[in-house]
Amino acid sequence: MADLIQPRTLKGFRDYPPALMIPREAILQTARQVYRSYGFAPIDTPALEYTEILLGKGGEESDKIIYRFKDHGDRDVALRFDLTVPFARFAAQHVPALGTPFKRYHMGPVWRGENTAHGRFREFWQCDFDTIGTTANAADVESTLVIHDLFQAIGFDRFEIRLNNRLILTGLLEHLGLGDKASAILRCIDKLPKAGHEAVLEEMISLHIPAAGARQVLQLASRKGENREILDLVEGEFGANAKVQEGCRRMKELFAIALEAGIAPERLRLDLAIARGLDYYTGVIFETFLLDLPGIGSVCSGGRYDNLAGLYTKTPLPGVGASLGLDRLLAAMEELKMLPGAASTAQVFMVRFPGVPAGKYESWCRQLRLAEVAVELFPEEKKIGQQLQYAEKRGFRFAIIAGPDDFALAQFKIKELATRTETVIEAGMLLAKMRQFTGIKYPE
Repeated sequence: MADLIQPRTLKGFRDYPPALMIPREAILQTARQVYRSYGFAPIDTPALEYTEILLGKGGEESDKIIYRFKDHGDRDVALRFDLTVPFARFAAQHVPALGTPFKRYHMGPVWRGENTAHGRFREFWQCDFDTIGTTANAADVESTLVIHDLFQAIGFDRFEIRLNNRLILTGLLEHLGLGDKASAILRCIDKLPKAGHEAVLEEMISLHIPAAGARQVLQLASRKGENREILDLVEGEFGANAKVQEGCRRMKELFAIALEAGIAPERLRLDLAIARGLDYYTGVIFETFLLDLPGIGSVCSGGRYDNLAGLYTKTPLPGVGASLGLDRLLAAMEELKMLPGAASTAQVFMVRFPGVPAGKYESWCRQLRLAEVAVELFPEEKKIGQQLQYAEKRGFRFAIIAGPDDFALAQFKIKELATRTETVIEAGMLLAKMRQFTGIKYPE
């Protein structure tokens, strides 16, 4: 007899049992609804791209984590590491026919061969939304509102969107005479929350950035205060630089409009330490943190990228958007005990008794499903206690119990599993009662 193969998953990859997959699908549906409410349309792109499409778009760091190989046709191909770069390629191919501005959302898996950490996997889903074909600050403002509404719709009260603008950062570096080292410095700044001030300073000096300049950059990145106060200070000190001036103007306008639109001011915070490590960002940048679990990192990030599609077309296609990290968010919700733990997509469980024709159960279950009540019928005539134990373990809310005597009396028992309370109803009332109990409303 051949040796059994050990069942296992690759490092950085994971399985999703029903208790995780059900809330995962619910979040996807919520994101879909929020994106559509702003007019974003769905698209999809292949998981595999020609390697030249992906290389060099996010900087050296992103190139190192790409899963790259030769396919059966000896083509140099790679798995996408995000959904933004493939979208830039898609836009260059299709947007001239679709017209601009073009608003899309895209949900799918991406792959990064990087070190794993808490909430960080090598295969994970992103839920992106982007507006391409406009440099208007209104698109930046709308992206901020979408992120806010998305987290509110998922069920979070305590979250914070931290914002910055690459125009401010690059303008500051130009003013300090460090513009030629901007990419390296911005990648270092992006490590501040995890690595800390001293470690980042050492890394910057090791990259031949003058110590005095590195200290000044980190001092600027560490500024705290009210959003308007920080922007006024930066503008007063470095406003002679056109990029700083424009970045501050756009951010002031963004905060003012968001406030007028009803966003609580504590939900949006200017943070000059946010740089976003990917090279393609050119304007506003976003990172979203859960205040009850900040250590898990940003769970929704993005920004403006005005030159990315320029690698594929001469037509200007500036864009802005963000990406929800679905699997990191799920890991956070799991730790915060926000997941329901149900392993069934139905709320209602139908007990099967011996001596009752299978067709009777199937007939009633079908009527319930046609009335939009999801119900699962147990497949075997096991002991009632065993069937109810199965139902409780999988998180069903209600059990319908009807043996031969109940069918003879044209009645059903409805048991609420959490409280163990039973209600006896006439058979003719079953559909209406179950719709009432499961919260399904008749159309008015």
